[in-house]
This record gives sequence, C-alpha cells and structure tokens, in this order.
Amino acid sequence: MPTGAFVPQSSTPFSTARPAMPRGVWVLGVVSLLMDVSSELAHSLLPLFLAGTLGVPVLAIGLIEGVAEATSLICKVFSGTFSDWLGKRKPLLLLGYGLAAFSKPLFPLADSASTVLFARFVDRVGKGVRGAPRDALIADITPPDIRGAAFGLRQSMDTVGAVLGPLLAIGLMLLYRDDIRSALWWSLPPALLAVAAIWLWVREPAEHGEARAPAFLFSRAVFSQFSAGFWGVAGLGAVFTLARFSEAFLVLRGAQLGLPLAWAPLTMVAMSASYALSAYPLGWLSDHVSRARLLQLSLLLLIAADLALGAAAGPAMLLAGALLWGLHLGCSQGLLSALVAQTAPPGLAGSAFGLFNLICGAATLLASALAGALWQAWGAAAAFHGGAAFAAAALLLGLVLRPLRQF
Repeated sequence: MPTGAFVPQSSTPFSTARPAMPRGVWVLGVVSLLMDVSSELAHSLLPLFLAGTLGVPVLAIGLIEGVAEATSLICKVFSGTFSDWLGKRKPLLLLGYGLAAFSKPLFPLADSASTVLFARFVDRVGKGVRGAPRDALIADITPPDIRGAAFGLRQSMDTVGAVLGPLLAIGLMLLYRDDIRSALWWSLPPALLAVAAIWLWVREPAEHGEARAPAFLFSRAVFSQFSAGFWGVAGLGAVFTLARFSEAFLVLRGAQLGLPLAWAPLTMVAMSASYALSAYPLGWLSDHVSRARLLQLSLLLLIAADLALGAAAGPAMLLAGALLWGLHLGCSQGLLSALVAQTAPPGLAGSAFGLFNLICGAATLLASALAGALWQAWGAAAAFHGGAAFAAAALLLGLVLRPLRQF
C-alpha cells in the first residue's frame, strides 16, 4: 500500500474504548474562538463598509475577498512545509496570530478600498501562516481514531467565535448608531487575547515521531511521497471550494433585501450558529460512518442553500439559506481536514495541509471573483444559482471519479 494511502474504517460502527480528547486540542479551540470573534466581527461589517461607506462595487468586493482568502490558503503551503522542517508549530502560530492582531486597527483607519485590501492581505497572511501548523499540531497530538472528532471540536469552537463576532457587531452598530468605524475598533481586544493564549498555554510534543520534511515542497522527492488518496482529497477540496464563494455575499444579500444596516450581520450569525452546532457531531460521526456519504450530503445542503438565497425575497428565506449554508460547512470542513491528515505521508503533515490549501486557494480566488461578476452583471440570484451549479457538478464528480469513491 502506498505511504499515506487511505485505510478503510473499522466495520464496527461505534467503539466504546475511545481515547480522551487531548488538552492541546481544547486550548487551540479557545484560541480559534477568540480570533474568530475578532475576525468575524470585522468580516461581517466589511462588506457594508466597502459598499456603503467607501462606495466599492460588488465585483471589486468579490475580488478583494477572493484575493484575501486565496492568500491565506496559499501561505499555508510554505508555513506547513516550514513547520515540518523546523519540527516546531508554536513559533508559526505566534507569528500568524500576531499578524492577524496587527491588521485589526487598519480596518477602521481605512479611507480607500486599497487600504482595506492591504489590511485583509495582512490578516489573511496571518491566517495562512498559522493554519497548516495548527492543523498539523492537532494531527501530532491526537490519536488517529479520534482525529475527526478533534478537528470537528476545534472547528466548532472556532465557529462559536464566528457566532459571537457578528452578534457583537450587531450590538456595537446599535450602540454606535451605524458608525461602522467605531464598531470595527472592537475587533482588536479578542485578537490580542488569542495571541496571549498561544504564548501561555499552547504546548507541542517534544518529538513528532516522524521524519522531517525537506524545506522545499515543490520537489520530485517530496511530491512522490503523496499518495493517490491524498490527491483525490485535494481535488475534491478544490471542487468544493469552487462551489462555495465568500460569505461576504450573504451579508450583501441581506442588505439588498432590506435588512437594516445594524442587523445585516444577522445572516452571519445564522450561518455560524448552524456551523457551530453541527461541526463537532458531524466530525465525530465521520470517524464511524462513510465519509463519502457525508461529503455528498454537504453538497446537497450547499445546493439547497444557494437556491434558497437566490430565491429569497425577505428575511425568512434569507435566514433559511444561511442556516443551510452553515450545515454544509459543518458537514464538510472538519471532514476534509481529517481526510488530509489520514492520507498525509509520515513526516509531511504540515506540507500536506499546505499543499491542500494551495490547491483550494486558487479555486477560492476564482469562485469569489466569478460570484462578484455574476452579481454585478445579472443580479444576486445569478451568483447563487452559479454556486448551485458548481455544487451539482462537484456532486456528480464525486460519484463518477474512482479516486474520490474510496472514501
């Protein structure tokens, strides 16, 4: 069997002798929660800030979001590889979370779209620097048979922060009477707390127990170690990403449908609450049942979400679409991370997460730019219908391609 190849799951669906969740996973979950309070507070207001305060067109907003998220994913390539070579994850976690904290004051100080783009770039570089080492650290400290639950737990705590962030944004917008700049300043304190939590409480194993990776990922020696199973997961992740553009479009859709400015982040609250409540149980379930079936379910949920958001004429259908979008995320995100960890070669966990995110990064840029172009040319419904079409294509691809059926 090739190194890192997929190993079929046990035929016993539910085992009672499960290892305890490592303390480090809980600590990383708290850190993720704090940073997501900060990031989602800002993220839920930035589309309104760009479109309303700065007068930026929707296509440009899509490009800003696409560049920002692609930057994050592409940076994970180098941080993951470097963390494998260094044998340490914590220094890159501190750097990544520190850059994100540094970017937060730049948003309320911005007076142009280019300044917002720069701030988003710094913020997402920080996310990219920390993402692959964090996921690799979870893989390092977690027994293989509970990795799905571990990634789901961290993702759930991350998403609790993503619920609290937009809720805080709504409260601040009401307090400051729609003054977005004043509300954006409050994204800084939780970011600083996240950096402090890493410094004080994150620990990593003295030895990873695996050979270190070469410093350069793009070499034949390194590429030859990745199995067909890994490339199948990476390809599936890319198609998933093409089908799902930036959540900024959910906020813009709410504003377009007449939600008051202060309440527009409610779409992010609904999406994130659904995500938070579903990520851990679905991650746990992925350790016991067919992951292929869960991936198919997630795509069906995304299709339903896109159709609801495209057809929405008022708040009820809008929020229903946001809830379905969150369920899709809960069903797919921790699951994909677990599959990457499962198919990564020994000693190359960080590189595997980095390469996976490089592939998804290119798809992210294309997805958000295309959504912005469709919205600007034919309206909001066209953007969401386009997303549904890509999700349907991804569902068919997963059914017909052999490398994707093994999971």
